[in-house]
Amino acid sequence: MATAEPETPSNPPNPEEEKTEETSQEVVSPESYIKHPLQNRWSLWFFKNDKSKTWQANLRLISKFDTVEDFWALYNHIQLSSNLMSGCDYSLFKDGIEPMWEDERNKRGGRWLITLSKQQRRADLDRFWLETLLCLIGRPSMTTATREAVTHIGRVYKERLGVPPKVTIGYQSHADTATKSGSTTKNKFVV
Repeated sequence: MATAEPETPSNPPNPEEEKTEETSQEVVSPESYIKHPLQNRWSLWFFKNDKSKTWQANLRLISKFDTVEDFWALYNHIQLSSNLMSGCDYSLFKDGIEPMWEDERNKRGGRWLITLSKQQRRADLDRFWLETLLCLIGRPSMTTATREAVTHIGRVYKERLGVPPKVTIGYQSHADTATKSGSTTKNKFVV
């Protein structure tokens, strides 16, 4: 059986050269790697409309984030909302609040809805979803849901989306939606 001697370099390393290389490294400022915190921690949920499962079994937590960088990392790696199958959707909630009416911190809330034609969906849905996310994560927390506060949010949201003044968006309270008797819920407010 033959064995080989370990090879030795023809030019052994010069300790002075190594020292020079180590000291010439650029010092990186902390601002280049410190993440930018958001005011709140957020949870992104996905609902897959599988009729063979219960509503809760169809709901999955995708990820949580609390920095600008983690938001963009998540956003850039999820499916665009316009590419989701019919009946599937995303929900963004503050961490600790589940996207269901029964959650104590959610039951007195509601949702702003806009109806899009197929053409508008193709043209605007992804931009509307991104603007919705940015509106949520970038706004201060609200502790009250009075009529004035809710309609103010609706006006700001509509303006942010760039929806024409003649198009209305409607607000539906979770309580009304949970107790509806027909297939639709009446809007509580419109802007």
